[in-house]
Order: sequence, then structure tokens, then C-alpha cells
Amino acid sequence: MPNLNLVEQKTYQTEQRLLNRELSWLAFNRRVLEEAENLNHPLLERVRFLAISASNLDEFIVVRIAGIEAQHQAHVNVTTDDGLTPDQHLRLVNEETSRLMLEQQVAWLKLRAELTKADVKLVTPEELTEGEKAWLDEYFLSGVYPVLTPMAVDPAHPFPFIPNGGVALALMLKPERRKDALIVILPLPTQLDRFVRIPSHSGPEVRFIALEHVIAANLHHLFPATEILDIGQFQVLRDSEIRLAETSIDTDLVRSFESAIKSRYRGAVMRLVVANTMPHDMRLFLADQLDVTPTRLVVSGGMVRLSDVKQLIAAERADLLYTPYQPRFPERIREFDGDCFAAISHKDIIVHHPYESFDVVVQFIRQAANDPNVIAIKQTLYRTSKDSPVIKALIEAAEAGKSVTAMVELKARFDEEANIRWARDLEKAGAQIVFGFVELKTHAKMTLIIRKENTGLKTYAHFGTGNYHSETARVYTDLSFFTCDPALCSDAAALFNYMTGYATPSSFKKLAAAPLTLRARLYELIDREIALARAGQPAQIWAKMNALVDAAIIEKLYEASAAGVQIDLVVRGACCLRPGLPGLSDNIRVKSLIGRFLEHSRILAFGNGAALPSEQALVFLSSADWMPRNLDRRIETLVPIENLTVHQQVLDQILVANLKDNRHSWELRADGTYHRIHNDDEPFSAHDYFMTNPSLSGRGTMLTKQPKPPKLILKRRKE
Repeated sequence: MPNLNLVEQKTYQTEQRLLNRELSWLAFNRRVLEEAENLNHPLLERVRFLAISASNLDEFIVVRIAGIEAQHQAHVNVTTDDGLTPDQHLRLVNEETSRLMLEQQVAWLKLRAELTKADVKLVTPEELTEGEKAWLDEYFLSGVYPVLTPMAVDPAHPFPFIPNGGVALALMLKPERRKDALIVILPLPTQLDRFVRIPSHSGPEVRFIALEHVIAANLHHLFPATEILDIGQFQVLRDSEIRLAETSIDTDLVRSFESAIKSRYRGAVMRLVVANTMPHDMRLFLADQLDVTPTRLVVSGGMVRLSDVKQLIAAERADLLYTPYQPRFPERIREFDGDCFAAISHKDIIVHHPYESFDVVVQFIRQAANDPNVIAIKQTLYRTSKDSPVIKALIEAAEAGKSVTAMVELKARFDEEANIRWARDLEKAGAQIVFGFVELKTHAKMTLIIRKENTGLKTYAHFGTGNYHSETARVYTDLSFFTCDPALCSDAAALFNYMTGYATPSSFKKLAAAPLTLRARLYELIDREIALARAGQPAQIWAKMNALVDAAIIEKLYEASAAGVQIDLVVRGACCLRPGLPGLSDNIRVKSLIGRFLEHSRILAFGNGAALPSEQALVFLSSADWMPRNLDRRIETLVPIENLTVHQQVLDQILVANLKDNRHSWELRADGTYHRIHNDDEPFSAHDYFMTNPSLSGRGTMLTKQPKPPKLILKRRKE
């Protein structure tokens, strides 16, 4: 079909042009859930997908739905980008959330049956032998009873506080010496595992029993001479968004955040999830005590707090898990005897996590900490692991007398407390700690190391698409780019000065950064492809990201499609763009890849007058998704890739493999539905490819001594 001009393009109404962000995110989480039913994954890995989907949905409720309801209660009558009123938006999101919760429970019942057949069993007390019951009785008395605190609810005992995500038992009791029955709330201790491993006999069988069943079977120890009339289980999900108004911030930003975090603990109840075995009167009692409206009360036909099923993943059942994968360490670093600075000076390096080890990032910082010629280290910290080797290296550097500046982001959701602790530890060691802007979140991932060398001071930089988090680096696909390019290092230094001292750069040589220049740079790059298409030259855009929500960027992509630019997008999560609409987006294709690893890297490629992939293409790494918050309210980076080998790896390997994948990919259609890609092509898994083929950038001289990875050919789509 011929492209329509821009005037004809605008005949689509707003609600036809954009998909709803929240509904698109829920569609993403449904794709995660469907991986729990994908027989290509081992059984316990499917259980992991279910747990991830359940955890994701809980967070969606306490953050996204909480935000929508807060706007609704404040009578913020602004329609969504797709034309929904606040009432319509809240109703649709609640309905879809309820459907997804039901689908998760159905998936769990199916998985539980399969687990039982595979000798991974979740049993009840009735299924135990007499010897096992005796063991469980002793386990309860020694390991559970001491931490239980039953709390009666009557005029003298107010309803106890249940934290966000907390699970509790509600009991209707009739003590022997009491005329009336009373209700007692018994929270499940968060310090204990949800599932108790039962000592196994010989053989492969693994058995667990739920903590609530352990407690229920031993209530006579807690309540002697008491009749148990009714028992029910429930979970509380509370509003967990921190809303820190600029006018409420006192002179100490950390203290303001600590106060806001404490307030979050007692947020309004967004969902009361009750087991379907709970009596109706008890449900009404809980709803009344927790001030829960009927729309926030959910009756679960399966397990309450389904995310806990990840505890059933038994490590010894290797036959039900992925084959273990050991990340490679870049040969190029080894060729320079582990000297990161020498390797980077020789040539830019890119490290592809988790296929290549995050240890190279840690080694880069540790080397700086121990090198007497290094005089300064500057780093952004958004999220990091509990026992972070990166933080330890920075502390060592500060204690060694180096100038260490850490830009710590306090607004990293659910990591605020950890970041405050890290900041204090670093400050005690002598590091300079900066918390950035109140109104902007620092999401860029950068490290600068300044070193004295024979020619003077030399700067080395690391730019990442992911966090300095050694644990997530094992399961998130991200890119670490190391360079000593003077222009990029100078730009990064200017951006650090902006973050620490409000020194707004007059311009950047190569880098683009939000909120200063990134949006404008994206427009410029897209406009360039539009001009090429209108001039009759090849015009293409490939982009990979986690979310595409920004309405203005989407309109720019529609303009490019109408001009004839061929656009292929890999968007893992929420995508508000409608592909394939005649005259509007018929040159745009969108896919989502969900598999063994979580796709997290952000990569952009622009044809620049040639068909992709080509050496002529403009290629970039970014910390930013295409969302208003990333482009307008965060510190983000867009980093050009100019080294030929790195360019080839990012474009010809990583992007092509993502576009070529047909084992873990879904295609987005114009109506907002996703369909698993099934075709007659040879099966291809991007994750399997990268686990079995070395990258280009990190191979060093091995690149000439060993066969190159097979060249990836992306079949051209029929126009």
C-alpha cells in the first residue's frame, strides 16, 4: 500500500494512534506468565517465570494502580494519551489486573500438578507419615513458635499492622473460658521461608510443606483449650509509591527520604487478597478493618502471595533447570595481563552481559582503587547488589586517599534504604557523596577514572545500559562500554559537573544527555532518516529498548513510517505505538523478546543512507527507554559507537540476533494484541546464540586465531 502524506495520516483519532501504557504493561506481564506454560523451558524455570509474573503484578498494583487511584481521588481529570477518562482508565486497568491474577492461579494449579509428577511435591500435613509429623512438630516448636505473635482484635486490641506484601492467618477462636468467639490475626513471620523442606528419603523426590499449613497443624500449641471455629489466609498490598513534594523537603534530603520511606510502610491498602476458603463474614470483617472497598478485595482460588513459589526451585533437581552457564571473561583483558587500562587504551571494548562476566566491570574499578597513578574516580550509583563488590572497591579507593565522587540516586524505587546505607558507608570512608537533583532522577550509568600517565592526565570511561549490580548482571542482558575517547570522556566529565554542581554544559561533543539534549538528538536522527527516504535513498531505524511510551517520539516514528522509513523495534515491555496501521505505521514492526534472560539493553541504529546492517550506520547505546520520564525528568545518556569492531558486534550480532529470534519472540499487532512468532524459518534463539558464540569486541587476537561466529543473516521482510 502506498504511504499516505502527513495530512491523510492525521485522520486517525488519538485513541486510534496510541495504546494504553498500563494495559500494554499488563500484556507484557501476561507474556511473562505464558512462558510459565512454554514447554521449551525446564519445569522449575517455568515456576520461576510464574513467580516473576506474580511479583511484577504485585509491584504494578502498589505503584501504578496506586498512582492512578491517587489521581482519581484528587479529581485530576486529565485523559490518558489514548483518550481514556480517569474513571474509564481505572476500571479497565482493574478489570485486566483481576483477569491476570486469575490466570496466574490457573497456571499455578497446572504447574503444581506437573511438579507432583516430577517428584517435586507441595504436600499437606495429612500426607505425612507419623515420623514426619513428629519431625514437623519439633520443627514448629523450635523454629516457628518462638517468632509467632498472635494478636486478638477487640476493643482493647486494635487491628494489627500488616506490612506491604504481608501474609497472615485470620482465626475465629472460642477459648474454653470465654463466652464469645474472638478473631485473632496471626502474621506469617517474614524472617521464615514460606515453604519448609521435609527431610527426604533416598531418591529424587523433593517435598515441601507451606508454612501456613505447619502453623495450622500446630495451633493447639498456640491456643490450648481453644476451639478453632474458622481459619482463613490473606495478603495485604499497600500503596508503595513515594510522593516527595519539593515543597516538603527540608534542609536534609536524606532525612526527607527516610521520613517518606517510613510513610510508605503504612500506605493505603490497594488490594486485600483472601483465600477462597475464608468464610464470607471474615472477609467482610477484614475489609472493614483495613478500609478496603469491594473493588480492592480479591478472592484467590489458589495460593496467596504466589511470588513465593520461587522457593520451590530445588537446586539439586538439575534435570528440571536450565543447563548452568558460566559467563566468559573477555580475552582482550587477559592479553594485557588483566590490565584494564592498557586494554582500553589499545581499543574500545564492549562487554555483553550476562554472556560475558560482570567481573570485568568490578576489576576496572578495583584496579583504579589499587593503582597509585589513579587520582580520581567518579561514578553514578542507581541500583547495586546487597554485598556490592563495586561499593567495596570505591570504599577502598577513598580510604587509599583517592578523590572518589559517588552520585547516589535516592529515588531508585524499593532501593532507597539500601542506597542511603551505601551513601553513608562511602561518606565514612572519605568519598564525596552527591544526591543529584530533587526534580530529576539520575538513571545514567557512568564511571570516570582519571589517571596520571606519561603524557599527562588521561581519562577512562565506562558507560552502561544496566546498573552496577553484580547479581542482576547474571540474568539481565546489558552492555558495558569502555573507552578512553577524549571527546566522550570530556562530555561525561561535563555531565558529572552538571549533576554535582549545576554546571550546565554549553554543548556536548559526542554524547547526548537527558534532559538537556537527548530528546532533540533523537528527533534529529529520525528526521535524518525521513529526509533520506524522501530523497529516495535507503532509510531504516532499528531500536531495542524496554518501553516505548513517549507520545511525541511515537508521532515522530509515525511521520518516519509515512515517509517510507523502515522501522524495526524490539520493545520488551510496554509499547504504546500501534504498528501496521495503513498510512500511519505500516512500515513499523514491533516485537518483544522474553526468554531465559531479561532483555534490558537499549540500542539504537540509524541507516544513514544505507540498508541495515552496514558500517555506515549510526549506532548508539543508551541508558534511557523512550518514555517521558526518561527523556524529560531523568539524567540519561546516549553514547555513539564508532569503533569498527564494537560497531559490528552491537549492530551485526546483537541487534540482528534480537530481530532474527523466533524462539522467544512475540509480534505486536495494531489492535494491541501480541502473538507468539511461529514461522517456517529455522528456529533461532538469540540467547542460545550468544551463549555458544564469542563476542567480537572482547576476543582480542583470538579473533584471528579462531573461526568467527557464524554470520547472522536477517531475512528481509516482503514489503
